[in-house]
Amino acid sequence: MALFDGKVAIVTGAGRGLGREEALLLAKQGAAVVVNDVGGSRDGEGADKAPAQEVVDEIERAGGKAVANFDDISTWKGGESIVNQAIEELGGLDILINNAGILRDKMSFNMTEEEWDAVIQVHLKGHFCPSRFAGAYWRQKSKDSDGASVNAKIVNTSSEAGLYGNAGQLNYAAAKAGIAAMTIVLARELERFGVRANAIAPVALTRLTEDLMGGQADEKMRAALDPSNVAAGVAWLASDLSEGVNGQVLKIQGGLLQIVQGWRPISNVKSDGSWTIESIDAVKDELLAGGDPGIPPFLLAAP
Repeated sequence: MALFDGKVAIVTGAGRGLGREEALLLAKQGAAVVVNDVGGSRDGEGADKAPAQEVVDEIERAGGKAVANFDDISTWKGGESIVNQAIEELGGLDILINNAGILRDKMSFNMTEEEWDAVIQVHLKGHFCPSRFAGAYWRQKSKDSDGASVNAKIVNTSSEAGLYGNAGQLNYAAAKAGIAAMTIVLARELERFGVRANAIAPVALTRLTEDLMGGQADEKMRAALDPSNVAAGVAWLASDLSEGVNGQVLKIQGGLLQIVQGWRPISNVKSDGSWTIESIDAVKDELLAGGDPGIPPFLLAAP
């Protein structure tokens, strides 16, 4: 029996890259898949139904079941529509993979309002809208079953840029950091209904990263950073094999897996009285001496 026999999954941004590999693997493992993609360019311009439909066709040729969806999931209407399509056309919803994204890289002092808004909209709101309507569906399903677990999963897509920061990607990094935080909140809110929410921080060669890493990637690196490598981690998180894993961020880079956690204290300095500017300055060396080998050195050295 395949991992996802009888399950229904949504994968956003599934026409190319990571989303495509995720949709294909879920289908191979028995899931009926809603393949979502507006078919825009890397920066979010334009629309093309071909990428999503081609993935659906590939799944069907292999004997699987899939339907195409072209909704803009960064809108309230689109988030509701894609969840409704899964329920009405495929019989329910068990797995939501939020993957859709774009890039509009600029240094902060050159970034336009539109470049900021577009990236935040697609990534951050594009994760929230489907999650909101999926969560409402699962909550009601649990209520209708006298509180029974719905055994559903959300897998979000964060990034090292959001976890560690990356110059030239302020909009993207802010959105991806928000997605990591959103994952923790979703995990806490939805756990009572039997829903687990986790995220990945993938390092892979796709059309979003090709010009960043592609020029330096030899054949061995390309194989290690193939999107299918990441899809395996997504499928694991979306399956019952990862039972008990909730609110985590899984980094996948080639042969490396890491659980990455967010802000946490790395030093403690106490005072019996109220802090003043002078008293804080007096303990600055002690305050900044703390360090964790798990935190990238450039973060500790950052101004």
